[in-house]
Amino acid sequence: LPTSAEAEKPPAVSNGDLRLGGKGKKLRKPRTIYSSVQLQALNQRFQQTQYLALPERAELAAQLGLTQTQVKIWFQNKRSKYKKIMKQG
Repeated sequence: LPTSAEAEKPPAVSNGDLRLGGKGKKLRKPRTIYSSVQLQALNQRFQQTQYLALPERAELAAQLGLTQTQVKIWFQNKRSKYKKIMKQG
């Protein structure tokens, strides 16, 4: 007979969707949807410079209501996309 503690144990999930205990994948935040105003400002800034200094990033993030991480990742992705397009000609 299983003890009450064993009976209450949830089944182990092995497909990687739910791994909270131990080392496993962190639960990802949902994808950020940028407004047209935010995208316009980000693209405009990217045309001026492909790299932002920390204070510039902080200022831009504050102006647009985004986190510094969101701005940083957007610039990383944009640079990557830009290089890919340039490589194609």
